[in-house]
Amino acid sequence: MSDVATLEAALAEIRRRAEEGQGGAVRYNERAFVFVLAALEFAQTRLPARRHLTGGELAWACRDFALEQFGLLAATVLTYWGIQNTEDFGRIVFLLIDVGLLARQPTDRIEDFDRVYDFGAAFRGGTGYRWPGVSFSG
Repeated sequence: MSDVATLEAALAEIRRRAEEGQGGAVRYNERAFVFVLAALEFAQTRLPARRHLTGGELAWACRDFALEQFGLLAATVLTYWGIQNTEDFGRIVFLLIDVGLLARQPTDRIEDFDRVYDFGAAFRGGTGYRWPGVSFSG
């Protein structure tokens, strides 16, 4: 199955769950799921070698990717898609795991995304990554 077909099948499953009112899928725009996948790839291309990201690392990568893509409108776009805090990134990631689009390590927990940063402060701060040791800029 191609990557596009796999993504379409996963999004169809998320839509089905949303229609049935299960799994929290109803609260997020489909673009939020695609955004998180793109942010994961964004992070991977900026690391010295591909590896599993922690919830905190992915939350910061989502912030940086949003700023790169949407600039000062990043928080507005994410909010429009239903993402209001880092916990929402975790819910999206775990829905993507549930539909088979992402893999999970035994140590991964949805709580890893809890309160990673304050949205208002993180997006008000402008550009520049704040995750110690790795720069996603440039």
